[in-house]
Order: sequence, then structure tokens, then C-alpha cells
Amino acid sequence: MISVNDLKTGLTLQLDNGLWSVVEFLHVKPGKGAAFVRTKLKNVETGQVVEKTFRAGEKVAKAQLDRRDMQYLYKEGDGFVMMDLENYEQVTVAQDLIGSGIKYLKENMNVSVLTHDGMVIGVDLPAHVELEVVDTPPSEKGNTSQGGTKPAKTETGAVVNVPFFVTNGDKIRIDTRTNEYLDRC
Repeated sequence: MISVNDLKTGLTLQLDNGLWSVVEFLHVKPGKGAAFVRTKLKNVETGQVVEKTFRAGEKVAKAQLDRRDMQYLYKEGDGFVMMDLENYEQVTVAQDLIGSGIKYLKENMNVSVLTHDGMVIGVDLPAHVELEVVDTPPSEKGNTSQGGTKPAKTETGAVVNVPFFVTNGDKIRIDTRTNEYLDRC
């Protein structure tokens, strides 16, 4: 059991009607009356999003999740085939469980697959990935003085703003949580 004051985005809760992932939360302390926590929760099984309010200090059950290291092998239809690195068992993960992380997924990449009672409920990508730039406008002389950025498309289809000195064929490091350029490799 954890206090609702300790909620974080992405945390999975076991409530009376199933597994719910915290999408948003806001601690509210009105001038008059008791404090409360307003949340937006997403049902892990159905994808339904609801808003729920908890009293400050109220206890909720944190879901017991198993984290397994797996390797992404290939895409098959709408699913992504992952292989367990310990026992070489293969599992197909639905596209919606990966979410926006699909744009960073490269074959043979290691990821963490979250399961609850044997059911896959999500995929955690590494915090940083190295991808090759396949399409970006050429740099123009004089652009470097302002320190601006330009869009660059990577080998996986992700589009990220990069400094002017990055060219086609460069390998860049991207933060998967914020979709920001970190550096050139």
C-alpha cells in the first residue's frame, strides 16, 4: 500500500476494478477544506481513461509487476515479437502497449517488458537510444551563429530537432522520455 501523496506518472495501481496506470496527477490544497489528489487513470486492460479524486493521505494498493529483460526481434502484423533473454521464450506485444516508444524501437534492442500475472501490460525502453539520421535539410553557411535547430528524421521514423551541424548519416543520441537530441555519437 502506498499513499496517494506518493503517486507518480506511469505508476500502476491495483484498484477494486482492475489495474490502472497513472496518466496525470495533481495535489490540490484548497483554501478551505481538506487537501485532495486529482488523478487521471488509464485501465491497463481496456485502455479506458477516467478521472478519480482521492483524499490526501489515502492508501491505495500498488500493483506487483514483474520486469523481464527482453530483446526486440521483429514486427509481425500489429505486434512486436520480443525474446526473453533468460529462457529464449518469444512473446508478441501489442502496438498500443508500447505507445509512442515505437518510433525508437530498433531490431535487436534490449527493453524491459512489464507483466502482471503473466499478462504483458507495458514496455519500458532504455532512457537513451542511438539512431542514424536519414533525412535532414543541409546546413547553410551562417546558420551556426544563432544556435538554432532543424528537424531530422531517423532510421526508425522518429523526428527530432537537432543542431545545424548534424548531417545525413550521423549517429545521434536521443532521450526517449522527452524526444530531445542529446549529442552526436
